[in-house]
Amino acid sequence: MKRSELFSRILISLGLILLLSVPFIARNAAARGIIEIHARMAGAGGWMPSVIQAQVGVPLHLRLTSDDVTHGFAVGQMVQPSMDVLPGKMTDVTLMFDKPGSYTFYCTRWCGPDHWRMRGTIQVSGSSPEPTETASSPLYTQLGLDIDAAHPAIATPAGTPSAERGAGLAARIPSRYLAPDYYFSHSPAQVFQDLRGEAALQDLSDSSIWDAVANIWQTNVTPVNFAEGKKLYAQNCAACHGETGGGNGVFASNVKALAGKTPANFGDPASLLGAAPALLQGKILRGGMGTGMPAWGPILTSQQTWDLVSYLYSWQFEEKNK
Repeated sequence: MKRSELFSRILISLGLILLLSVPFIARNAAARGIIEIHARMAGAGGWMPSVIQAQVGVPLHLRLTSDDVTHGFAVGQMVQPSMDVLPGKMTDVTLMFDKPGSYTFYCTRWCGPDHWRMRGTIQVSGSSPEPTETASSPLYTQLGLDIDAAHPAIATPAGTPSAERGAGLAARIPSRYLAPDYYFSHSPAQVFQDLRGEAALQDLSDSSIWDAVANIWQTNVTPVNFAEGKKLYAQNCAACHGETGGGNGVFASNVKALAGKTPANFGDPASLLGAAPALLQGKILRGGMGTGMPAWGPILTSQQTWDLVSYLYSWQFEEKNK
């Protein structure tokens, strides 16, 4: 027998052995309480299975692999870091849940135009050892804001407002304008109009008033918040909205083909300066109905949504955090 023929037979035999062993490996994993999950791009099936059952206080053992390209795996609103899911390689992860509910797992790698559709659900049953807090309704609903309505700015600056220049005016700004509740519920354009109507500020130019607005936004954001918002934007938003917020990300054309609209341009003052932080958070939480934007409420924590909102204004104001 020729050496090449012998080598071919050996390869075929090894292939058959591997093929026959796969079901045994899968059954063995299942017997040990391990759930095997395969990842594919959304158009090819996404996560399989996409619904998983778990119990409070009982470790959930997962074995992840990709059938096409590199994906990422993370569970929304959990502190556990994301992990890569590589083609042809098994990655093990163990999760533990301390309260019942529905948790969303998702892909953290931009694997294609429908990347955001790669989501699954972990249904956790059982009882929590501590009383579960009742979630309050989002601020935009408490304020009665219509997040689907147009929100053109009633005023826009001639140039880019500076938070640093505005800091010099902080002592003249009534304290109610500096309160977080006021910041969350008012758009920058509304704040400008309110400050412009203050009798004690009539000597200031419109440019100076806008600088004061920029400083109000600055004082409600810490450098840590800003850095977290910037990171979240790069991970979850830039592919559609663009790295510089111009609505021109690499998947912008796909969004337009799907929804008939281009992603929002955060560099447009006529639009963004007319949006209160609570309104922007509402869009992030619920997603844009009919715009192709996914809902991030099941994935991001409340603080992360506010951090992301704070970063969106960075294209309108010169901030010290940049």
